[in-house]
Amino acid sequence: MPSLLQSLGLESLSTADRLALLGELWDSLSPEPGNVPLTDAQKHDLDRRLTDLDANPSSGSPWEEVKARLLSRP
Repeated sequence: MPSLLQSLGLESLSTADRLALLGELWDSLSPEPGNVPLTDAQKHDLDRRLTDLDANPSSGSPWEEVKARLLSRP
């Protein structure tokens, strides 16, 4: 039985196109973020990160800065 990837012909997409599709699929979940199931470990990690952010609000980097650093990597 072929996988959904094969059934839809997605295995023929380039890695970049599959990553773009993955991003689009993930973004399509955002209208209902409460419906995305999280494990207890993920919930705990998010709570820990929020606590850390509240305690040290200047310890992180703005998204645009992080994105620029990632895009400038060779």
